[in-house]
Amino acid sequence: GNIIVQAATELGFLSVPIGLAVMRGARGPREILDRLGVRRFKASAFGWMALAFVLYLAFTIFYSLVITEPKQKDIAESFGPTAIQVLLIVIAAPISEELCFRGMLFGGLRTKLPRLAAALLTGLIFGGLHALTGVTAVPPLIVFGFVLALLYEKTGSVVPSILLHMLN
Repeated sequence: GNIIVQAATELGFLSVPIGLAVMRGARGPREILDRLGVRRFKASAFGWMALAFVLYLAFTIFYSLVITEPKQKDIAESFGPTAIQVLLIVIAAPISEELCFRGMLFGGLRTKLPRLAAALLTGLIFGGLHALTGVTAVPPLIVFGFVLALLYEKTGSVVPSILLHMLN
């Protein structure tokens, strides 16, 4: 049951942005992916990824020392074999969440809002979505969502955000 719920959630995170891209005139997989930020990126993106990770890690350490240790429910064990856990948590979740939150939500907000406001709103929604697995983890995840949005903005591609999310 948990595997089905997780897979359905990730499918929802994929189908909504894809559906919206199609509704707004995207024709074919290449145009859909381009609208969601799936593009080639320069090698300099790896430096921006490192900076984003250091900023997120620094905030998380600060948060742990000053406020509380962020704790999340370990959902991995409920998915059975390690291969299923890796597929759902390390591969599918980062791809679907980044296309939804950074590709669609941040990309859409960016047409109406300044960069920092759009990134903050995206981070708030992304972090808040994870509250069910542990409320103390929400602030660091807000910051993670925020820096992933800025990473997307800086590199022009959502792929570095997907890769960093996978690493995390």
